[in-house]
Amino acid sequence: MLNLAHQTRRRRIGLTPMIDVVFLLLVFFMLAARFGVTDAIPVTLSGGSAQPYEGPPRLITVLPGALRVNGIDTADPVASLTPLMGTETDIILLRARDGASVQHLLDVMGTLRAAGWTNLVVLE
Repeated sequence: MLNLAHQTRRRRIGLTPMIDVVFLLLVFFMLAARFGVTDAIPVTLSGGSAQPYEGPPRLITVLPGALRVNGIDTADPVASLTPLMGTETDIILLRARDGASVQHLLDVMGTLRAAGWTNLVVLE
Protein backbone atom coordinates (compact mmCIF):
# COMPACT_ATOMS: atom_id res chain seq x y z
CA MET A 1 0.00 0.00 0.00
CA LEU A 2 1.18 3.38 -0.89
CA ASN A 3 1.01 6.12 1.69
CA LEU A 4 0.59 9.40 -0.14
CA ALA A 5 -0.03 11.54 2.92
CA HIS A 6 2.11 14.59 2.85
CA GLN A 7 4.46 14.65 5.77
CA THR A 8 5.50 18.08 6.91
CA ARG A 9 8.75 18.55 8.67
CA ARG A 10 8.78 20.95 11.52
CA ARG A 11 11.04 23.83 10.80
CA ARG A 12 13.34 24.97 13.61
CA ILE A 13 13.27 28.61 14.52
CA GLY A 14 16.61 30.25 13.80
CA LEU A 15 17.98 32.10 16.83
CA THR A 16 20.83 33.80 15.01
CA PRO A 17 18.85 36.90 13.90
CA MET A 18 17.43 37.32 17.41
CA ILE A 19 20.92 37.12 18.95
CA ASP A 20 22.13 39.72 16.46
CA VAL A 21 19.34 42.07 17.48
CA VAL A 22 20.08 41.58 21.17
CA PHE A 23 23.76 42.39 20.66
CA LEU A 24 22.90 45.47 18.60
CA LEU A 25 20.61 46.68 21.39
CA LEU A 26 23.30 45.98 23.95
CA VAL A 27 25.86 47.98 22.00
CA PHE A 28 23.38 50.83 21.49
CA PHE A 29 22.54 51.11 25.18
CA MET A 30 26.20 50.85 26.22
CA LEU A 31 27.08 53.75 23.93
CA ALA A 32 24.03 55.83 24.80
CA ALA A 33 24.10 55.41 28.58
CA ARG A 34 25.88 57.64 31.03
CA PHE A 35 27.45 55.39 33.60
CA GLY A 36 28.29 58.12 36.04
CA VAL A 37 29.35 61.69 36.27
CA THR A 38 32.95 62.12 37.22
CA ASP A 39 33.69 65.15 39.30
CA ALA A 40 36.97 66.92 39.00
CA ILE A 41 38.57 68.11 42.20
CA PRO A 42 41.00 70.98 41.74
CA VAL A 43 44.17 70.01 43.58
CA THR A 44 47.70 71.32 43.41
CA LEU A 45 50.27 68.59 43.85
CA SER A 46 53.49 69.32 45.65
CA GLY A 47 56.17 69.27 43.07
CA GLY A 48 57.39 72.75 42.69
CA SER A 49 55.18 75.76 42.58
CA ALA A 50 55.57 79.12 40.93
CA GLN A 51 54.27 80.75 44.11
CA PRO A 52 56.78 80.64 46.98
CA TYR A 53 55.58 79.58 50.40
CA GLU A 54 55.19 82.54 52.72
CA GLY A 55 53.92 82.99 56.23
CA PRO A 56 53.53 80.65 59.17
CA PRO A 57 53.38 76.90 58.64
CA ARG A 58 49.94 75.62 57.69
CA LEU A 59 50.17 71.83 57.55
CA ILE A 60 47.10 69.64 58.04
CA THR A 61 47.81 65.97 58.68
CA VAL A 62 44.81 63.75 57.95
CA LEU A 63 44.76 60.57 60.03
CA PRO A 64 42.07 57.84 60.00
CA GLY A 65 40.34 59.17 63.10
CA ALA A 66 41.88 62.57 63.68
CA LEU A 67 43.19 65.79 62.21
CA ARG A 68 46.34 67.62 63.16
CA VAL A 69 47.16 71.22 62.34
CA ASN A 70 50.92 71.77 62.56
CA GLY A 71 51.22 68.61 64.67
CA ILE A 72 48.50 69.52 67.20
CA ASP A 73 45.27 67.49 67.32
CA THR A 74 42.16 69.47 66.43
CA ALA A 75 38.51 68.82 65.74
CA ASP A 76 37.97 72.05 63.78
CA PRO A 77 40.71 72.77 61.23
CA VAL A 78 39.08 76.05 60.16
CA ALA A 79 39.25 77.51 63.66
CA SER A 80 42.84 76.33 64.06
CA LEU A 81 43.98 77.79 60.73
CA THR A 82 42.15 81.13 60.86
CA PRO A 83 44.84 82.93 62.91
CA LEU A 84 47.53 81.61 60.53
CA MET A 85 45.87 82.77 57.32
CA GLY A 86 46.70 86.17 55.82
CA THR A 87 44.62 85.94 52.63
CA GLU A 88 42.30 83.42 51.03
CA THR A 89 45.02 82.41 48.58
CA ASP A 90 47.63 81.44 51.18
CA ILE A 91 48.94 77.93 50.70
CA ILE A 92 47.57 75.19 52.94
CA LEU A 93 49.44 71.88 52.88
CA LEU A 94 47.47 68.65 53.30
CA ARG A 95 49.11 65.32 54.06
CA ALA A 96 47.37 61.97 54.51
CA ARG A 97 49.05 59.52 56.87
CA ASP A 98 48.67 56.06 58.42
CA GLY A 99 46.00 54.72 56.05
CA ALA A 100 43.68 57.72 56.01
CA SER A 101 40.95 57.28 53.43
CA VAL A 102 40.67 59.43 50.35
CA GLN A 103 37.12 60.31 51.37
CA HIS A 104 38.34 61.72 54.68
CA LEU A 105 40.93 63.83 52.83
CA LEU A 106 38.23 65.07 50.44
CA ASP A 107 35.93 65.92 53.35
CA VAL A 108 38.68 68.03 54.92
CA MET A 109 39.31 69.73 51.58
CA GLY A 110 35.59 70.46 51.24
CA THR A 111 35.53 72.00 54.71
CA LEU A 112 38.50 74.24 53.87
CA ARG A 113 36.98 75.28 50.54
CA ALA A 114 33.70 76.10 52.28
CA ALA A 115 35.69 78.43 54.55
CA GLY A 116 36.86 80.26 51.41
CA TRP A 117 40.42 78.95 51.17
CA THR A 118 41.28 77.91 47.65
CA ASN A 119 44.99 77.19 47.48
CA LEU A 120 45.20 73.62 48.81
CA VAL A 121 48.32 71.55 48.12
CA VAL A 122 48.35 67.78 48.66
CA LEU A 123 51.67 66.30 49.79
CA GLU A 124 52.63 62.73 49.01
